[in-house]
Amino acid sequence: MAHDHHHGHAHTHAHGHTAYLPAALAVTLLYAGVEAGAGWWAGSLALLSDAGHMLTDALALALASAAAWAARRPPTARLSFGLQRIEILAALGNAGFMLAVIIGIAWSAADRLLHPVPVQGLVVTGVALVGLAVNIGVAWLLAHGEETLNTRAALLHVLGDLLGSVAALASGLLIQFTGWTPADPLLSLFICALILYSTLRLAREAVHALLEGVPPGLTLQAVGRRMAGVEGVVSVHDLHIWSLSSRRAALSAHVVVRDLESWPQILAETTELLHSAFDIDHSTLQPELFRPALYAIGEPESPRANP
Repeated sequence: MAHDHHHGHAHTHAHGHTAYLPAALAVTLLYAGVEAGAGWWAGSLALLSDAGHMLTDALALALASAAAWAARRPPTARLSFGLQRIEILAALGNAGFMLAVIIGIAWSAADRLLHPVPVQGLVVTGVALVGLAVNIGVAWLLAHGEETLNTRAALLHVLGDLLGSVAALASGLLIQFTGWTPADPLLSLFICALILYSTLRLAREAVHALLEGVPPGLTLQAVGRRMAGVEGVVSVHDLHIWSLSSRRAALSAHVVVRDLESWPQILAETTELLHSAFDIDHSTLQPELFRPALYAIGEPESPRANP
């Protein structure tokens, strides 16, 4: 059976608002140093843990900035899609760093529970209040530019820090008014649990994208049905949808049509449908002529989508 191959491509390039990343990096790095010094002086594991977390945040933000810049580089002869997926790799790397930080904090917290040390609750409370304000400001900056998996990874780091500052504040208040020093390592473990949940979720999404899974919010069945509903289309098969980056999806499919002469119109309508209904801006569609004799073997003749 002969096939006539046509490929329709539609490209759009959306750039995230990444100008906030350097500012967030500078603020995070500056305060991490302040908090580490205060935590060492006050003997607070909660502050030291939060400072360590903020240092990893600084690395996360640096990776996010570098990845966002690299993703905008033009394609080359060897990298025909450019470096768009480097954002996903950076997000996965950030998740790995966060897992290492969680293990370190949990180990220190367990040791502190077994071997308590004095903690200056008033210092912890004051530093935690400042840290809370800093983290709210950094989270606001990142939320205004959150458009990719990569920048969302950086935002998750900062939100974890924000929760860490809340826990450190609670620790400082408890120690100041009750003298119960185990509050410091226990709340550090609470921080670990919160960060672990977000980290594992982020890692799962990054791995899914690297394995070329169907992007979140899309299903092969839904897209295939809409494509098969275009006038002149009999069916759709060999349908594949994957992520080029965290904000750009790609699709390829074989489209069975009744008349190849109508293919240019079908191609235009289908690519417009994919863009407007599913935000898929890169599609490769191959037409196939409908042959009733083949479909009589066991495939229904009514329009359908076979993902």
